Amino acid sequence: MTTLRLAIIEDDPTVRQLLHGYLCRQPEFECVLVAGSVEAFLQQLPELLAPPQLVLLDIGLPGLSGIQALPVLRRQLPEADFVMQTVFEDTDRIYQALCAGATGYLLKSTPPAEIKAALLDVARGGAPMSRAVARKVLGYFKPSPTAPTTDLTPRERQVLEGLVDGLSEKQVATRLDLAPQTVHSYIKQLYRKLHVRSRAELVRHSLRDGSSI
Repeated sequence: MTTLRLAIIEDDPTVRQLLHGYLCRQPEFECVLVAGSVEAFLQQLPELLAPPQLVLLDIGLPGLSGIQALPVLRRQLPEADFVMQTVFEDTDRIYQALCAGATGYLLKSTPPAEIKAALLDVARGGAPMSRAVARKVLGYFKPSPTAPTTDLTPRERQVLEGLVDGLSEKQVATRLDLAPQTVHSYIKQLYRKLHVRSRAELVRHSLRDGSSI
């Protein structure tokens, strides 16, 4: 089984030790770098033999915050996925993180086993969010009655809402009682209509333009 190279950026020593102790014992992950700040992470990054594929990134960091650092980290690691972890549930921070390129957004109250599941979901192409976060996002970005609309069909909107809710293709298929291949076809149509090239871009597009949902 191929392991996923994981990095953790967390300033709280207790939380950092908990995440490292749990995630780095899992056979699915190889912890290649654990740091207490973005600055320390960037200093150690050139020493790695291979870059991380997944980065679990705290928002409330000393120095550069997770949101401020995300564009810098994405330039350094263009192939990596970034999952934000924070105590904050306010919509502005969620929106900023997702628009800056975060693939997922988890609360620090998320149990370690669910964090592991979320990271594995990201590796499979998902965009996980804690349930409380997903509710805030959907509630905030629902279009008003006067909002402009796109030419998405009702079924395409349902598929898009499932992706914004952090579901994988198979989970969307189960929710809508469709074949996974059918959901995949809808997602390809959404890529074409919304002019995006990845699931993360699709989710970010829908959050920037509430009219898409």
